[in-house]
Amino acid sequence: QVLLVESGGGLVQAGDSLRLSCAASGRSFSSSAMGWFRQAPGKEHTFVAAINWNGERKYYEDSVTGRFTISRDNDKNMVYLQMNNLKPEDTAVYYCARMVGGAYHRTDSYNAWGQGTQVTVSS
Repeated sequence: QVLLVESGGGLVQAGDSLRLSCAASGRSFSSSAMGWFRQAPGKEHTFVAAINWNGERKYYEDSVTGRFTISRDNDKNMVYLQMNNLKPEDTAVYYCARMVGGAYHRTDSYNAWGQGTQVTVSS
C-alpha cells in the first residue's frame, strides 16, 4: 500500500512559479510510475504529467508542455512538479497518484491518490 501526501500549493500571480511535492510511503514506490492530475472546480480529474519508475520517461499534457517539469527522487520517496509561467487556467486542486498499469493519461490507470493541494493563479 502506498500513502501519498501532496504539498506546495498556494495562491500566486500569473507568470509565477510553484513547486509541488508528493511524499510517498510504501516499498513499492521506487518501482511504480507516478502521475500528477488536477481538478478544476466543477470538472473531472485531468492528466497533467507522468514519470516512469526510474525517471527516464516523462509525459505531459499539451497545455503544460514547456512550462511544467515532473521529476522524482526514489531515495527520498518523492515526486515533484515544477510549474513555471503559471496561468489562471492552471487553477485547480493538484493530485499525485501511483500508476498500476494502462495509459498514463487515464485516471483508472492509478490506484493510490493523495488528498490534493490547491493551486490558485490570479490574473
